[in-house]
Amino acid sequence: MTGKISILIVDDEESVRDSLYNWFIEDGYHVECAANAKEALNLIEQKEFSIVLADLKMPGMDGLEMQRRIKALNPEAIVIIMTAFATVDSAVRALKDGAFDYITKPFDPDDLSHLIRNASKQIMLKAENDALRDKIVSLENIDDIIGTSPAILQVLKEVESVAQSNASVIITGESGTGKELIARAIHANSSRRYFPLVSVHCGALTESLLESELFGHEKGAFTGAMYNRKGRFEMADGGTIFLDEIATVSMKMQIELLRVLETRSFMRVGGNREISSDFRVICATNRDLKAMVGNGTFREDLYYRLNVVGIHVPPLRERPEDIPLLAEYFIKKYCRSMSRDVIPIEPAALKRLQEFDFPGNVRELENMIERAIVVGNGKEIRVKDLPLGREVSTASTAESLEEQEKKHIVQILTRYDWNISRAAKALQIDRVTLYNKIRKYDLNQE
Repeated sequence: MTGKISILIVDDEESVRDSLYNWFIEDGYHVECAANAKEALNLIEQKEFSIVLADLKMPGMDGLEMQRRIKALNPEAIVIIMTAFATVDSAVRALKDGAFDYITKPFDPDDLSHLIRNASKQIMLKAENDALRDKIVSLENIDDIIGTSPAILQVLKEVESVAQSNASVIITGESGTGKELIARAIHANSSRRYFPLVSVHCGALTESLLESELFGHEKGAFTGAMYNRKGRFEMADGGTIFLDEIATVSMKMQIELLRVLETRSFMRVGGNREISSDFRVICATNRDLKAMVGNGTFREDLYYRLNVVGIHVPPLRERPEDIPLLAEYFIKKYCRSMSRDVIPIEPAALKRLQEFDFPGNVRELENMIERAIVVGNGKEIRVKDLPLGREVSTASTAESLEEQEKKHIVQILTRYDWNISRAAKALQIDRVTLYNKIRKYDLNQE
């Protein structure tokens, strides 16, 4: 660690500079010296020093003024003030101006080495923290929004514009267009990205369950409440809460939501203590909220509280030029999840996809690609592998896809008389994956 730490010693006494130089060189640090503040500042403009040891009393510019100038040049630099004439006033001023510590001469070598080690640990911890933050950002952006069409580029521009604010956002668009992905992109590019993004599907919960989910509950608040439970607003403190299908919320819950958005505080169900939380709200809906305000099914005050910024996600049929990129992405995704080589899609099949209306949008395209990989011949995706013009569920299709996969595996196993090696080769998966599939579907040779 010491080899990465550079120290600048600034003192007008040559004996002090020499002593400190020899101590820190022996400890393995990179060390340079300056006889006065002007010389030190010239060095700092040319190179970066992790730690600066500065004498308080020097001819010309003193240590406190030099510290202020160092912080202007490099706010991250750690400055330690040295003096033979310690006073409470000078110590307070040094620390108030951002000094790491304030030490008096003559120095105890062991105490000084311990102080520099502590400063070095702080520098390394900050570097590790910055690296982890960069890693978090890269992880957040794994599932980037895919597309190069003017429509999706406009959405990306709006995401970039709104991300750095704390404004509430309503994302509108048909089912399956990727509204939650847009919400995640806003959060990932905001200053709140190091705190959680908490999602709630409002349409999947009854009013009482939604109330408990959002606000939490106290032990004994209702039958089955065996312990205290944090709500989603509380979990989102410092981060973002994403309310999907906001249009399904009841009028009673709309009043509760309005109060929380105005005060940023709430009480758990069965509780009597106000809980504060700092969160940003992003909502999504596939309905026309403005029309709902007009017919009285959605509160106007809540609508304007939520709709500070609106982002509309275009349906897939309005951006067919993005279909090849999306198809390629989903092919790679599902081939890898099935431990198979990535396969191409024949031009005729891709052309048919671009001509298809996609009432279920991107979700339907993803479903088609996954199904084609499961039931196809394994070498490429062909037109006959795609359920174009046939009914395709745009909701969660995990069960139907699993049933298709199960039937296909049974068919191949039967064809090869349950020879695992030959069946795995035909399925283009390894033996371990095939054994896992057999256990998953509880398959037995009849």
